[in-house]
Amino acid sequence: MTTVLVVDDEPGVRELLSDALRIAGYETETATNGLDAFEKMRRRHADLCIVDVNMPTMDGFAFLAKLRAYDTTTPVLMLSARDSSDDVAQGLRFGADDYVRKPFSLEELLLRVGAILRRANHAVDDELTYACGPLSMNVERHEVTLDKQAVDLSATEFRLLEVLMERMNRLVTREQLLREVWNIDFDSETSVLDTYVSYLRRKIHRDDFAPLTTVRGVGFKLVDGSST
Repeated sequence: MTTVLVVDDEPGVRELLSDALRIAGYETETATNGLDAFEKMRRRHADLCIVDVNMPTMDGFAFLAKLRAYDTTTPVLMLSARDSSDDVAQGLRFGADDYVRKPFSLEELLLRVGAILRRANHAVDDELTYACGPLSMNVERHEVTLDKQAVDLSATEFRLLEVLMERMNRLVTREQLLREVWNIDFDSETSVLDTYVSYLRRKIHRDDFAPLTTVRGVGFKLVDGSST
């Protein structure tokens, strides 16, 4: 059974999330702060961590930084009452897979959890590959190379690139990307898409190769050509 570690210093939030996750079919563990959570992750691996930002002893950002030095693959969903884009960017920069602001709806949170876990466990029966100039992707092996050099992508970055590569040279709207990568099929003001596009560009763009283009106000396109 998939295990989710819920990390929050508020007992009511821990209980609410744990109950909702168990009803949805997940096994849960809880921790009251980042240090407690890190020790539990070392003793027993969880498939996903849901982590509050503001906590005593060790806050969510410190936990995430410590976890990523030890474990680069376990997905992390950040929770915060802060309404700052800088906080969102900081969490994503430290390696978070998604960021949800409090107060949140349980329906939205469970949709995000499901989407993150699908991205992390994504697999196909047949070996599927894509190529865009010097950029190559092997979906089954979860490998991306640029000029035959490995590109290190998070599960979310990989899924975003996969959706763009399977529709290469075609416009992919913002709504399509939010739905297929983050399972968001309702009105949302999240900036997570723009943040991840920025991260992806840093990893796959070179001076003579910049395939990921923006169609302003509509979406994005991965083009098989030289720098634009």
